[in-house]
Amino acid sequence: LTPSHPSRCGDPLAGSPSLTQSRHSLHLGDCAAALARYHREGCRDLGLAAEQLRLARRHLGRITGHVGAEDVLDIIFRDFCIGK
Repeated sequence: LTPSHPSRCGDPLAGSPSLTQSRHSLHLGDCAAALARYHREGCRDLGLAAEQLRLARRHLGRITGHVGAEDVLDIIFRDFCIGK
């Protein structure tokens, strides 16, 4: 996408983006909540802070379509009841 064709994806400087799917809004809210928890943890507990960043990244990935191995394993264990 070249700068001469901003109409294809919209102009990011033209205001707030609109979330067209409710799941995007939910994931963005969950991402913001994880980042707020990260901010509260600060340097007190590095492990908890890192977990909040991981959760925030995961929620953004669900909006952008990025799927990691952890997501696939969650689906397998949730939907296919392996080991039962």
